[in-house]
Amino acid sequence: MLNRVLTPRELLIGGGSLAQLPALLGRLGMARPFLVIDPTILRLGLADGAIAAVREAGLDLEVFSDVVEDPTDESVDRAVARIREGGRDGVIGFGGGSAIDTAKAAAIIASTGEKVHALKVPRIVDLPTMPMVAIPTTAGTGSEVTRACVITDTAGQEKMLILGTAALPAAAIVDYELTLSCPFRVTVDTGLDALTHALEALINKNRNPHAEAFALSALKLIGANLETASLEPGNRAAREAMMLGATHAGLAVSNTSTALVHGLSRPIGAFFHVPHGLSNAMLLPLVTEYSLDAALPGYAAAARALGWADGTTSDAEAGRALVEGFVGLNARLKVPTPKAYGIDEAAYRRLLPEMARQALASGTPLNNPRVPSETEIIALYETAWDGGRLAA
Repeated sequence: MLNRVLTPRELLIGGGSLAQLPALLGRLGMARPFLVIDPTILRLGLADGAIAAVREAGLDLEVFSDVVEDPTDESVDRAVARIREGGRDGVIGFGGGSAIDTAKAAAIIASTGEKVHALKVPRIVDLPTMPMVAIPTTAGTGSEVTRACVITDTAGQEKMLILGTAALPAAAIVDYELTLSCPFRVTVDTGLDALTHALEALINKNRNPHAEAFALSALKLIGANLETASLEPGNRAAREAMMLGATHAGLAVSNTSTALVHGLSRPIGAFFHVPHGLSNAMLLPLVTEYSLDAALPGYAAAARALGWADGTTSDAEAGRALVEGFVGLNARLKVPTPKAYGIDEAAYRRLLPEMARQALASGTPLNNPRVPSETEIIALYETAWDGGRLAA
C-alpha cells in the first residue's frame, strides 16, 4: 500500500536553534520576510534577538503582531493586506498555534488570491505558495509540521479546517528554550493537544507505519514528561522532551488527519472560546471510552506507550486503563468540564444540533474507528457537559 509522507523540507531541532533563522531564510530565498508573531511573545522579548539578527543579515523584515487567539478570517485578511502592500516574499509564524495558523493562512491567500472560506474542507488545498517558516513557542499544536490550519469564520462562528500541502511549512525551528516561560495552563493545554494528536494518529482509519512510529514516540515522551513540565516549568529536560514529543505528534497526525476528539472539540472552541487543547482534553476520556472496542489494539498500544499498562496486560485491560488514565490525568492537571469552565448551559444545549452539524462537516469524525451519527454526537456532547461516563 502506498503511503504519502509529507514533512517540511527542513527541521532545525534543539536548544538555541533559533539562532539559525537568518541562514534558514537565506536558504529559502527570502529577502523581504513577513513575521507574524503573537503579541505576548513580542512583548516578552522572546523574538528580539531573532528580529535583530535577521535585520543585521540585511533582510527587510516586517513585524505583524495583530494576532488574535483562535484566528479569524478578518485577522488573516489584515495580515494578507500587509503582505501585499509590502511586496513580501515569505512568511514566518512565531508563537503558538494561533500565530502559526495565521501565518499559514495568510501565506496561502497572499499567494493564491482566494478567500479563506473557499479553502476549507472538504477541499484539499495542494497548491504552491510562498515559503513559510514556523517557530513554535509551545509544545503542543504541532502546527510547525502539519499540513493543516484552523481559521474561524467570524460571521458563522465556525472553525474552518484548511488541509493540504499549501498549509505545510517549508521549514520549522523547534527550539525548546522558547517554552521555558510558558505558564501552567498553557503547558497543560498544549501538551494535552499533542497527546490527542498522537492518539488520534494511532487509531485513525488513515493510520500507517510512518505515523504509528511517530505517534508511539510522542506518547512515550509526553507520558513521561507532561506533568513534570507543567509542575516544574524550569525543568529543561522535561521541556525539551515535550517539545520533541509535540513535533513527533504533529508529524504523525499530519499524515493521518485528526479524528473524533478534534471534530467535537472545534465547535466548543468556536462558540464558547475554550482554548483548543483544553476542549480536546474535556472530551478525551469520553471519546476514548466511546471508541475503545472499535480499535482496541491501537488504544492498548497507547496505554503502554504512556506507561499505564505493560506487555503483560491484555488489550482489554490496557484499554480500560487508558480511559481511567485520562480521567486521572485530567483531574491532576485541573482540566474542567464544560460546566465547570463556566459555559452557559442554556446556550450549550441550544447549540447542540449546530455543534453536531459542524463536527460532522469538518470531516474528521469519519476518520475515527467508530463513526457516530449526528444523534450520537449530540448525546456525547450532553454526556460531556458535566464529565459523565457512558452507561455500562
